[in-house]
Amino acid sequence: MKKTYGFLATTIIIAALLGGCSQQPAQTAETAATTPAETTAATTTAAPEPVSKLAEDGSMYALLSEGMPAFFEASDGWTNGSMFNVTWRGDNVTFEDGKMQLIIDNDKKPKGGIPYSGGEFRSKDFYGYGLYEVSMKPIKNDGVVSSFFTYTGPSDNNPWDEIDIEFLGKDTTIVQFNYFTDSKGGHEYIHELGFDAAEEFHTYGFKWAEDSITWYVDGEEVHKAEKKLPSTPSKIMMNAWCGTGVDGWLNAFTDGNLPLTAEYQWVRFTPEG
Repeated sequence: MKKTYGFLATTIIIAALLGGCSQQPAQTAETAATTPAETTAATTTAAPEPVSKLAEDGSMYALLSEGMPAFFEASDGWTNGSMFNVTWRGDNVTFEDGKMQLIIDNDKKPKGGIPYSGGEFRSKDFYGYGLYEVSMKPIKNDGVVSSFFTYTGPSDNNPWDEIDIEFLGKDTTIVQFNYFTDSKGGHEYIHELGFDAAEEFHTYGFKWAEDSITWYVDGEEVHKAEKKLPSTPSKIMMNAWCGTGVDGWLNAFTDGNLPLTAEYQWVRFTPEG
């Protein structure tokens, strides 16, 4: 079941999603517990080996039970500002119990009036057209976003291009899709999942092509966009953060349950062709 939520003011969402694109400082240029091999043929070309790897054909697979892959890194020591009320900390990206955790917590060394810390996980390389997939379980808590997305922008000497899968902790029975092309957004879409994403792992993904972006949930196509699409190769990213000044979008953040943890099992990219 799916529908757009007309009550979300476009200007609020666009401003809020601007925070979804994580920028480094300028000086640094499923059904429950599904595994990649179980992903349906509707969204994948071949099952990868059960080990993290970068392949010669351009595909990528990160099995997060193995810990930090060599081709990913944790953001550390900066903040996105604006509506982000966290500083990214490398310690907020952990690998335990066969999964990766992105953590929101009180910051041990707060700076700039930002009281909280967040976790962000990003690829070192850039990826273009193809299928992007993740097995994840988001945070259920007012004022929080858990995400899977592609991003590039001025910090990479590129235009701001982005494709989003975002879970709003105020209601984890829905997922929000969006994209930006050269800093222009306004393509928000809310999909009703029919389950609570915070209760168990599911597979989410999108196929990015020159003429379309198609989003999937557990192998089923749920939304498609075909106008003014991004084209710049981007980094694969995941983050968990709490907002400030965007209560109309996320609800006011409540911190009585800290630390809060989003969990990820694996990430995969399959190039087009």
